[in-house]
Amino acid sequence: MRHESAPAKLAVIIPSFGRKELLTRLLGHLERQSRLPDEVIISTPDASHVEPYGGTRLRVSYVFGRQGLAAQRNQALEYALGRFDVITFFDDDFLPASTYLECLLDAFRDHPGWAVIMGNVILDGAKGIGLTFEESAAALVAFEAGPAPALRTVEHPGAYGCNMSFRSRHVGAVRFDERLALYGWQEDIDFTSQLRRNGRIIWLSTLAGVHLGNKSGRVSGLRFGYSQIVNPAYLIRKGTMSVRFGLGLACRNLVANAARSIWPESHIDRRGRLRGNLLGLYHIVKGNIEPEYILNL
Repeated sequence: MRHESAPAKLAVIIPSFGRKELLTRLLGHLERQSRLPDEVIISTPDASHVEPYGGTRLRVSYVFGRQGLAAQRNQALEYALGRFDVITFFDDDFLPASTYLECLLDAFRDHPGWAVIMGNVILDGAKGIGLTFEESAAALVAFEAGPAPALRTVEHPGAYGCNMSFRSRHVGAVRFDERLALYGWQEDIDFTSQLRRNGRIIWLSTLAGVHLGNKSGRVSGLRFGYSQIVNPAYLIRKGTMSVRFGLGLACRNLVANAARSIWPESHIDRRGRLRGNLLGLYHIVKGNIEPEYILNL
């Protein structure tokens, strides 16, 4: 961070794929921030994934050329490093409360020992069928009209990628692991856990937002199920995920997919995920821990 007398510069990075209408609505929503970002950087494979920004309050830039969440995060990160003090990643289906960025910069200023901050997801559509933009915006209005949440902090092993922020000077050579192909499951934990050497990774209650959990642009059930098993094994071997955390994550997903494959939810391909889980286990037993194998499925 800069000296107190110099305002910190903040960039918001939004990777996106196949959601240009939702992305446009998110940009309109970001115009409500009490502290506007100094720049919003949109990262997509090409210009077909975006619509022209029609507003006047945001400075919006675009980086094109690479596909896959980790790759898109990296191409925007490399564009932003050296120009901003704080970098925030938002998913293209995450709506922050109007004071989010203001509170974020205050937190980094007041807590020099915090390396990574993630916010309080007050409603997460990823845990169900997903939320509409209107439902999410209404939830934020209700939240902001209510009493301010009590200040609470929780230390985490890594940050939830739908909304995570860090000091750019800590990044150095750390990048998102592009072997975690396509949806890049757990790429957020892998990246942010490496920043722990610079300070704490904190969940902050007063930093609020809603995650729509939009289901478009996701990978197939088979591919995702494979990643649910192989990605934790890969990160355990890499040393960026603890054995306890990784095994717990993989086992919970395997059990959930097996149990619910009998009567699967309409919005989740449980049987595809279970097939992917079992294929991943088979490959691990054979000694093949290659998360990029999903490109062959």
